[in-house]
Amino acid sequence: MTYLVADDLPNAPAGERFRALLARPGILQMPGAHNGMAALQAKSAGFEALYLSGAAMTASMGIPDLGMITVDEVCFFVRQIARATGLPLLVDGDTGYGEALNVMHMVRSFEDAGAAAVHIEDQLLPKKCGHLNDKKLADAHDMAAKIAAARKARRHLFIIARTDAAASEGMDGAVARAKLFLEAGADAIFPEALTTAEMFRTFASRVDAPLLANMTEFGRTPFFTAGEFQEMGYKMVIWPVSSLRVANKAQAELYAAIARDGGTQKMLEQMQTRAELYATIGYHDYEALDASIVTTVIPQGMPQR
Repeated sequence: MTYLVADDLPNAPAGERFRALLARPGILQMPGAHNGMAALQAKSAGFEALYLSGAAMTASMGIPDLGMITVDEVCFFVRQIARATGLPLLVDGDTGYGEALNVMHMVRSFEDAGAAAVHIEDQLLPKKCGHLNDKKLADAHDMAAKIAAARKARRHLFIIARTDAAASEGMDGAVARAKLFLEAGADAIFPEALTTAEMFRTFASRVDAPLLANMTEFGRTPFFTAGEFQEMGYKMVIWPVSSLRVANKAQAELYAAIARDGGTQKMLEQMQTRAELYATIGYHDYEALDASIVTTVIPQGMPQR
């Protein structure tokens, strides 16, 4: 429990804790967490850092991932996850929400909300998911200016430059952009939508920096494991929308069952129980903070008619 108990709160800035994880041997695995509950479940599974996807955020709001949301809306999600888990969080910063001054505002806002790291991409608005067609790229030097602005504004935030150039400019273009972004101050590079193991290996052999791999489902990248990405030269891997995909599928099945059966009676085995929910969110720990709250007794099963 980290939200209210001061003794459990991390002391070091989130960006420093993120760097410490990267300094260890092996690849840093960051599953996507689209809200505080998902983040708690990922932490319970043993993950030490998390990822907040723009696609997952927008989908959870019922809108497409086209650069429509604001910095303040993203910070609402960042605060949820940072407060609930205390884990270092990498946040999808889209295109930086504007130009250099906007990027600086984003960096300070994300830091204040509890983020550990951000990635900024070299697309133009309206931006697209990296695995879709006909993405419009920003001028490489304009993107480098955003990275330099982020570097100037940050106090501890780890800055990752994402390039979507492989699809339209090829490997040479993606590598050239990556090197320019590193010169501008990026701490790491995220080459998006590479389509073969050979491309991943080639990029890693030509770019001397920590690299982030994106293992999203239903995209252009084949399935690789964390170990395989590590072998190809990558230091970080994310599964950005997986938690939301699974949750959405389960919810659709629930609503279909209610409409079909007139109730949830056939879905109970697929539900998180009240006891499991309360254990995940630390319900009784919160009660213990305030002696005026009577300890809750959890009902044991549902009564029979």
